[in-house]
Amino acid sequence: MKNQVVLITGALTGIGRAAAFAFAKKGARVVVSGRRDEVGEALARELQELGTEAAYIRADVRNEEEVKNLVAQTVSRFGKLDVAVNNAATEGQVGPITVQTAETVAATFDTNVVGVVLSMKHEILAMQANSGKTKGNIINISSTYGHRGAAFASIYVAAKHAVEGITKSVALEVASSGIRVNCVSPGPTDTGMLTRFTGTAENKAGLVKQVPLDRLGLSEEVADGIVFIASDEARFITGHSLNVDGGHTAS
Repeated sequence: MKNQVVLITGALTGIGRAAAFAFAKKGARVVVSGRRDEVGEALARELQELGTEAAYIRADVRNEEEVKNLVAQTVSRFGKLDVAVNNAATEGQVGPITVQTAETVAATFDTNVVGVVLSMKHEILAMQANSGKTKGNIINISSTYGHRGAAFASIYVAAKHAVEGITKSVALEVASSGIRVNCVSPGPTDTGMLTRFTGTAENKAGLVKQVPLDRLGLSEEVADGIVFIASDEARFITGHSLNVDGGHTAS
């Protein structure tokens, strides 16, 4: 992982932030992206203090020109793109299907699905220019709800199902070019999104009961899975969804 160039969208909090530190500690050069400039610049400085090269580049993954510019700036600054972690996501409008509207569905899919599609498009174009047989790795952040159901979260669940399907399809498209494409699918993980998603401490505690290891996951534990799936140790894995879930999907 040393000296590889890693781009992470949705990197300013939670799993994305933890992944940035995990890659930096392995010696990667890291580009973090999001929409809050002050937070992003501060994160880049924290990563630099670990002794790695790091930069913050603002981008909204719903906007193709901004995504294209994000990838172009990454390559311009560091010379290449080796690993992309597509983490930007929203929980959307939580609630029963009867309260959803075309607008709430679009808002969730624009970030969680369209954002992933646009990101992969430009990341793959950049990786195809890399030399060598192995040209790059893309990791899309899904969820264990990407392959199961959840009441009152139907739109989020649908979006994550789409991410998993897109991941498998694109993995087949680009396998012969030396680019691997996988998902990492967290189970209940103690993040700000989960707090918003559950709404109350009681609801969050209820999720713990669904996890055989009897606790919520940590962002750092998901980040370890992301680093693994991007590494040479996972070089024969593509089109896969790696659950980091404390047994959530086994129960």
